[in-house]
Amino acid sequence: MPRPPKCRRVAFIPEVTYFKPAGMPLRFLDEVCLAIEEVESIRLKDLENLEQEECAQSMNISRPTFQRILASARQKLADALLHGKVIHIEGGKFEMALRRFKCNAGHEWDVPFEIMVKAPPQLCPTCSTSSIMPLWPLGVVEARGGWGRCRRGRRGW
Repeated sequence: MPRPPKCRRVAFIPEVTYFKPAGMPLRFLDEVCLAIEEVESIRLKDLENLEQEECAQSMNISRPTFQRILASARQKLADALLHGKVIHIEGGKFEMALRRFKCNAGHEWDVPFEIMVKAPPQLCPTCSTSSIMPLWPLGVVEARGGWGRCRRGRRGW
């Protein structure tokens, strides 16, 4: 039995998660599903122009694993662009690089993942109140297969 995949560290979740060709109703189009970690690999390598070793370190994975994720993402994007398919971003197995907190006074701050693992914050760094709460995303997010299953083929509605 293969070992379960490690969570990939992600620093960005896109707000827009659907892209479709213009002029065609969504119900007639096939869909390609990109996982959050695949989007992160494209962001780091192609948008931030980092070397693969730096990207892999940022995502807390090995360089060969990063290469596989990036190749999968690029293949899916090429398929969607060249065959006129919908691109849907969802799911994956990942953890957030930062966790955001807020106190009752309205102050917000980020705590790096490494510090969160050791000990979550107990006080607001600005006003020292203990009335704090985490904001989304909450720590480790596991969404294998998606927050709602990604459909293959034609959409039936």
